[in-house]
Amino acid sequence: MTLRLTVDGDRWRQHLRAVADSTPGLVPVAKGNGYGLGLASLARRTDWLGVDTLAVGTYAELPEVATRYDGALLVLNPWRPHVPDLDPALRDRVIHTVSRAEDVADLLARQPGARMVLERVTSMRRHGMTAPELWSAAAEARHHARVEGVALHLPLGSIRGQGANLAETTRLMSDVIGAELGTVWVSHLTADELGRLRQEYADLVIRPRVGTGLWLGDRGALRVSATVEDVHEIARGDEFGYRGRTLHRPGHLVIAAGGTAHGIGLAAPSGDSGLRGRAAMVARGSLEAVGMSRSPYFVDGQQLHFAEPPHMQSSMLLLPHGARVPTVGEDLDVRVRYTTTTFDETTLT
Repeated sequence: MTLRLTVDGDRWRQHLRAVADSTPGLVPVAKGNGYGLGLASLARRTDWLGVDTLAVGTYAELPEVATRYDGALLVLNPWRPHVPDLDPALRDRVIHTVSRAEDVADLLARQPGARMVLERVTSMRRHGMTAPELWSAAAEARHHARVEGVALHLPLGSIRGQGANLAETTRLMSDVIGAELGTVWVSHLTADELGRLRQEYADLVIRPRVGTGLWLGDRGALRVSATVEDVHEIARGDEFGYRGRTLHRPGHLVIAAGGTAHGIGLAAPSGDSGLRGRAAMVARGSLEAVGMSRSPYFVDGQQLHFAEPPHMQSSMLLLPHGARVPTVGEDLDVRVRYTTTTFDETTLT
């Protein structure tokens, strides 16, 4: 049973090169499941792009990328005293993110001369220092560490509205300048916003950290498919599945690869708090109440419903009467969230 990601290699590489060529100072981000493509694959592509720094999410991800990429490695999650000491071979390559002023001295005691970026808190309110804390940390660190600049982690610009992230970044730039550090590492700014920022602050080096827009920016280069493992005709009133459900209409049950072990059917909380998002949530809840939850599987462009909640490695789907019945071994199109999906096989064509 196979849930497969197929990548149009030429088209994907062309997109990666276009993003790299149009984004000065690009820092690719490879974290989690590697945006569905795997950390090792992204590390190799970063090496191919020829950029000088790759960002990972956590210290635990360093070993998988360090042997496949030769440049500097920025860890996005902030350093804390409980973080294990680095492999000595990586110390000169790793750039730590420091988000608390008190961690500067602790890190330098553990690793004299450590490379670090100092994080300024943003409206995300996740990690980072206030302006006075940033200036104090910068004054302490610059004499004993290799301070690589200031990091700003912004919310999703698409959620906040046009121009909101650029406006916040501009407000925070005086704090960056006050820290007397010449580089700012930013996230979630558009190409146009980055261009405007560089024009206004021409004396600073802008380092955009990019993950989704780089690796998943051309969705047409990626196709997810699932193998059909079985098909059963079912009459009205026939029981099926673990829970002994029945249908009010005849149709077919399609058993396809992909289940909870792959991330199928697992949904993150919706970020859409508007009227349309709330209406969609009510509609989904009504469908689920009668056992009609939509699945990510498609037959001839028609989205199927789950017959019951996905199993660990397969999903049972309802095919309505009159629709074309797929054959065993056929591939169905599947639309997934790449950052939460694990594939059985990835094919680069």
